[in-house]
Amino acid sequence: MIAREFTFANLERVAQAYADYLLQQSGSGRAPVAIIGFDRRFLSESFAQRAADVLAANGISIALFEQAEPTPLVSWTVKHVQADGGVVITASHNPPEFNGFKIKAPWGGSADPETTAAVERLVDKNVPKRAQLSAPRHELIAPAISAYRDHVKAYVDLVRLRETSFQVVVDSMHGSAGSWIESFLTGDRLRIETVRANRDPLFGGVNPEPIDQNLSALKRRVLETKALVGVATDGDADRLGAVDELGHTLTMHDVVPLLLLHLIRNRHMTGGVVRTFSQSVLLKRIAEAHQLRLYETPIGFKYIANLMLKENILIGAEESGGIGLKGHIPERDGVLNGLLFLEAIIAAGKPPSEMLRDLHDEFGEFHFGRTDLHIPISRGLELVERLATKPPVEVGGYGVAEVQTTDGTKLILADESWLLFRQSGTEPVLRIYAEGTSLEKMATLLDCGNRIAQTL
Repeated sequence: MIAREFTFANLERVAQAYADYLLQQSGSGRAPVAIIGFDRRFLSESFAQRAADVLAANGISIALFEQAEPTPLVSWTVKHVQADGGVVITASHNPPEFNGFKIKAPWGGSADPETTAAVERLVDKNVPKRAQLSAPRHELIAPAISAYRDHVKAYVDLVRLRETSFQVVVDSMHGSAGSWIESFLTGDRLRIETVRANRDPLFGGVNPEPIDQNLSALKRRVLETKALVGVATDGDADRLGAVDELGHTLTMHDVVPLLLLHLIRNRHMTGGVVRTFSQSVLLKRIAEAHQLRLYETPIGFKYIANLMLKENILIGAEESGGIGLKGHIPERDGVLNGLLFLEAIIAAGKPPSEMLRDLHDEFGEFHFGRTDLHIPISRGLELVERLATKPPVEVGGYGVAEVQTTDGTKLILADESWLLFRQSGTEPVLRIYAEGTSLEKMATLLDCGNRIAQTL
């Protein structure tokens, strides 16, 4: 939390550890290069400047973004300029009182667990150095931004999108995406409007996570303008959310299967499908129907990124809105994914609610829900462990057919509906997830999960 654990003094300790790590990796003979970006949270630009000062004092060449930009753009820049690494000062989708220190790897994605563990071991090995950053290498930033824009234009059929006469609403949730999506779509016949594009460190009083309870402004504007769809990005623009033409929130258990079918059937792309432990049964069924290899990982995009670096992966997705795509950096990108989802809708020639109905008709009806219980991390971990060692024989009147513990404790029913308990890795929240073959069944499972958690 800002001003409690996330202080300038603690930031300096971590920045020094990262400087030590970069110097170890580069060896002698040249100065490592690092890219530093930041989001729109309280004092993020000042924290980013302090991190730059510490790294520069250690002889590291720094390119510092001059304003808040999407995290995926910083990741892209790291890879584009062949930097040794990068830092984004952001807490992503977490509440406004939080901030964080995201490390970016040379390949253009989040650092793997081995890297973060190595940096953690170096904390307090050396006293932080500080020197005023005298020559930030701004000349590295502009060409990378231009290259990113060219890449997005080549990846998505923007001409076709702009030539449609639909209304689209974008919600940046006061985060780093600003007007980025709109900037690709202005002109021609498409009508596009961005809400909550301005900076607000308090994010309008909601968490900048594009899930149902935080998207009231987007849902309202979609209905007011009779828009075809609304898309949303989170606080640092690496996650995606969506609202259909009826003003109903589309979960990532809806959006990701629709994107996968678009990639397979309209773009004729192939490759493996990665779903994290809380992603939809529908991804498994679609992959099986099209003879695509399915991978399942713990929750966290770092696991998806690791596979994208090693295997031929078409798409990898997590429940919280992070999606990685073949032909892009191994990173979540809410801007690119939002544009691609618009492309999928235009290619289908029907509104999102009808696309979802067709998906359920072909592969089975599943609905997803999640609740968050704010409890200390230690209590959440204890509860998950107790459920793993002594799981209930039934939930909500349905028998438990299988228990999985890849990441949390997952109770699976005979029809593949499931209930998952997992302690968040970034905040004191126990997350309870459910996917059921009807809205009623999903709600029953979630309610039962809440009662189990509160009882234990």
